[in-house]
Amino acid sequence: MSDPEGEDGARRTFAPLPMSAAHARAFVRDQLAGSVAPDTLCTVELLVSELVTNAVLHTRTEIGVSVRLVDGTVHARVVDHEPRRGLVPRRRHPYTDTGRGLYLVERLASRYGADAGETTKAVWFELGPPVAPSAASAGWGPAVPCFGARRSVTLADLPWALCMAEQQHRHALLRELVLASATGEPLDIRPDDLEAAHDVSNVISACVAAAQEDQPADADVRTLTLSVPAHLTPALLALRRVLDRAEEATRFEALLTRPALPQLSALRRWMLDEIIGQFGGGAPTAWTVVPREPTASSLELRPWNREQIRASRFPTIAIDDRNQIIAANEAAADLVGWDDGDLVGRRLPVLIPEHLRERHLAAFTSLLLTGRPRILGRPVPVPALHRDGRLIPIRLLIQAQEMSDGRTVFVAQLLPRTAAPEPPSGDWPGELKESRAAALTEPPPPAESPPRPYEPGTREPGRDRSMSELARLSLLAESRRAGSEAEDLPQALREFGLLLTRRLADWCAVDLIDEHDEVERAIVVHHDPGASPAYEGALPPPSSPTRGPLARVLRGAGPLLLTGTPPMGQGESPLDARYAELSEQLGVGSAVVASLQAHREVLGALTVGRLGAQQPFMQDDVDLVGELARGLALQVANLRRFTRVRTIAQSLQHSLLPALPEIENLGLAARYVPSAITAQVGGDWYDGFALPDGGTAVVIGDVTGSDIDATATMSRLSSMLRGISVVCQEPPEEVLRHLDMANRTLPQEATGTCVYAVVKESGAGLCELSFSSAGHLPPLLTTQDGEARYLEDGGGLMLGTGFDLPRPGSRTLLPAHSTVLLYTDGLIERRGEPLDRGLERLREHAAALAHAPLEVFCDELLIRLGSDSTDDTAFIALRPTPP
Repeated sequence: MSDPEGEDGARRTFAPLPMSAAHARAFVRDQLAGSVAPDTLCTVELLVSELVTNAVLHTRTEIGVSVRLVDGTVHARVVDHEPRRGLVPRRRHPYTDTGRGLYLVERLASRYGADAGETTKAVWFELGPPVAPSAASAGWGPAVPCFGARRSVTLADLPWALCMAEQQHRHALLRELVLASATGEPLDIRPDDLEAAHDVSNVISACVAAAQEDQPADADVRTLTLSVPAHLTPALLALRRVLDRAEEATRFEALLTRPALPQLSALRRWMLDEIIGQFGGGAPTAWTVVPREPTASSLELRPWNREQIRASRFPTIAIDDRNQIIAANEAAADLVGWDDGDLVGRRLPVLIPEHLRERHLAAFTSLLLTGRPRILGRPVPVPALHRDGRLIPIRLLIQAQEMSDGRTVFVAQLLPRTAAPEPPSGDWPGELKESRAAALTEPPPPAESPPRPYEPGTREPGRDRSMSELARLSLLAESRRAGSEAEDLPQALREFGLLLTRRLADWCAVDLIDEHDEVERAIVVHHDPGASPAYEGALPPPSSPTRGPLARVLRGAGPLLLTGTPPMGQGESPLDARYAELSEQLGVGSAVVASLQAHREVLGALTVGRLGAQQPFMQDDVDLVGELARGLALQVANLRRFTRVRTIAQSLQHSLLPALPEIENLGLAARYVPSAITAQVGGDWYDGFALPDGGTAVVIGDVTGSDIDATATMSRLSSMLRGISVVCQEPPEEVLRHLDMANRTLPQEATGTCVYAVVKESGAGLCELSFSSAGHLPPLLTTQDGEARYLEDGGGLMLGTGFDLPRPGSRTLLPAHSTVLLYTDGLIERRGEPLDRGLERLREHAAALAHAPLEVFCDELLIRLGSDSTDDTAFIALRPTPP
């Protein structure tokens, strides 16, 4: 649509320089001041400034601006001399940092449009009274510029929210580079490379925008076929060079734009590799099968929304890039003693003890400023701060996820872990008491408008939902992966339901039979989070008169294809009635119900439904749902078994962790972190207790094995060692000899390692440490001035070798405020790394923490060294504290 008022009015020409936007605003202000309302004048200045900036960035030609007032309506035009470069409207959220110019014109102007001639292109808008529908704007015209011959490029399984975030970050980088180069700051980038990179980046964005027009609005993962100009290979290579240099500059803070987070960098590399590779004749490679960083997560495949937080059975919170909590579920609030509504709006450090807050802020800031994911994707063992001041041992797992507007949200799970019983609150160091008091009194920051949750689009009625064979295989593979990544059964079911409602159905329900043969509706997932919640909970039993489809499937029949709501027959059972209620409430045009069977046992039923306006299920879909149900049944069986083992193991492990005694002038602290990849039990153990003669015994040990049997054996050895120590009161080497003899009386002799040490006052304000080691790693002594050394003497054979040889012992004086650390191999060993390297790393960290309070010393060691371990980790530390 053309501007009906033509070119009349005041006009000025500007150079393609960054300051032209400010000059254009001043020009508009001079022409309209006093003639229009102040709000109107500000709006015209804003829109002209945005359009001039677009022309500076994208055309780099002389820019003409004209403005006039006709019958109360402001007419403005911005003209450049690059008609070939079409406009690329980016359907962005208003919170985005770049690409807002045309969006703002669309939202604020009464009418708008663009005209292209042989040598110029004009973007115009009007601001005035509302216009009649017949005079409304027709849009900007085609987004993809015409550059002659074109080639097709397929981007398979493109995560849309991540794509939008990558596009926003890429444009922000290039925008800043263009503006920096205009002011004489080229950052060692050739001008022709920068110009080519900027242009081809816009072409890629235009091609993506055009290709996604036919995609469903609520699709989180899309396969796009791009029609790309065929001559772009040199420009694409230039874009890659420029972006690499720009990323390097962001990490040294030479640019204001933040570095890309790992998932954005990975997607950017993949997109460029795909376009360049397919130009050279290569086959498409789907994003979902590309090897990525260990920190990568399936969360990147869909945009974040608050329902994910509320639905999670794990304690979960979400924070934004200001470190502010924007969502929290009840499980997280209960864990730390807050109401979930009270947590929202506070900074994350309110849940972090004072002595760890500076460390957290440094790591979070480093992530934003460098893009290095040191705190992402790794379960880090840390204490969380309860509202009443208690420390809650957790594993903190933070993962990044994109919102639908391109911003990044950090989703943090607070996974409880087994830990030693906490000492009385009166015995914590002063700074820990202060951190707890501060958490109770810290006021929330001023209320801000929370980010808008993701709102899915309405599905198009009658849309073709048929799937190719490749898409079916992809769905099956993704359903297996979703279950394998889940930590427990509720999360696995939720992930499975979300996947099916994105790719196959409008809603799904899973009903499970428990160990008491009772039926429970475990989960109902609808593609629209705003839909009325369906009933979840106990269901009536499938009694003998029950003949409906759910009852049949729970007895092993199916899969069954249903058309419409199941009929309500006479004498219908309560279970049949509940199943019909579900269909009526959610709406159903067709449905498939399949039995969940694993190991010759029926575990439940899966129902997937489509609304009446959608394409009904066919026989091929029935077979697919049957395969999905078989895979889900195996996941249910495995997760149930794992949950039973883990529950037993955690209870057993917790019962075996001793409460350390309170000893005058001697500090004791211990930590235990079970393996993150097993059933959370093993043979690592520690102990500390007072002896009748006034000494204090401390023990660390590691029984061979990583299962419940190892834990049971460890319990026997620990009990025997404590009894021998108290009764015999002999030197450590003799106590270990007696323990080895007692070990032989067990039905199955245990093998393992152990250090047994005794601390006694020796006069002159010093303590003496006597110890003996049964094949265990040497104790580490760290003095208050930061000198750390291993106590290598006193080492003998491990327990259970069968050799009755004398055991050596060792004695050493402990300087005041020095720290002795006894530890297991989980703290130092890393796969593929020499043991000496792990010992040296521990020594360096202990020396650096010599002045830290003992509890801080232990927490820091666990954070620095325990998060990378795949084995159990246990250690106990002691520190003489003379009066």
